[in-house]
Amino acid sequence: MRKPLIAGNWKMNGSRSDNKALLAGIKAGIAKAKVAEVAVCAPYIYIPQVAEQLAGTPIAWGGQNLSTEAKGAFTGEISAAMLLDFKCKYVIVGHSERRTLYGEDDALVAKKFAVAEQAGLIPILCIGETLEEREKGITEQVVARQIKAAIDEVGIATLGKGVIAYEPVWAIGTGKTASPQQAQDVHAFIRGQLAAHDKAVAEKVRIQYGGSMNAGNAKELLAMQDIDGGLIGGASLKAEDFLAICTAAG
Repeated sequence: MRKPLIAGNWKMNGSRSDNKALLAGIKAGIAKAKVAEVAVCAPYIYIPQVAEQLAGTPIAWGGQNLSTEAKGAFTGEISAAMLLDFKCKYVIVGHSERRTLYGEDDALVAKKFAVAEQAGLIPILCIGETLEEREKGITEQVVARQIKAAIDEVGIATLGKGVIAYEPVWAIGTGKTASPQQAQDVHAFIRGQLAAHDKAVAEKVRIQYGGSMNAGNAKELLAMQDIDGGLIGGASLKAEDFLAICTAAG
């Protein structure tokens, strides 16, 4: 039985005062999330605040990105060791916004996965197709290519130590949402790709849904056989909405 993971991705949002209120709200209601594991991925500058407020709670925290380099002359970058210094458990790699806005390709994302896992972080590998790719009917080719890049870099056993987040890019921040069955179909395909290499790994890997999951659609999405939680964007910025998703996991 795979334990659902609900991870909030704050993206480039937050302030010390807003974060304090948000985290307090999540902490106050987290006992209702009896099944899911819960995590918060905050902007780097706020990770110390998140770590301080969530210390001693069942809620984990993590980063939104990391460098492939350990240290050195890489202005503006954050290393795996720096995340670990603040007891991060997770780090997001290859989010669609990193891929589309900052040109991160499959090879770089796979390298980031490898660096994160080797350092002791649990990488959340984001994969998914754009609207143009979906309309061309090549969703499966796109996600298969993205998965293959990671397997080629780290091997199926190491990939199995991470989390996969399927992001239909066309459903992020657009008001569009994949139907539960559309999401399930891609999740099942992803698991099938993993099973072609190792059935045991495929069975245990958690595959989150990252396409605008919210309080209204979470229960139906999370009821799908191969959807093992959510990577939550906008809804993670409101404690009530985020908690509703967490409790929808069971």
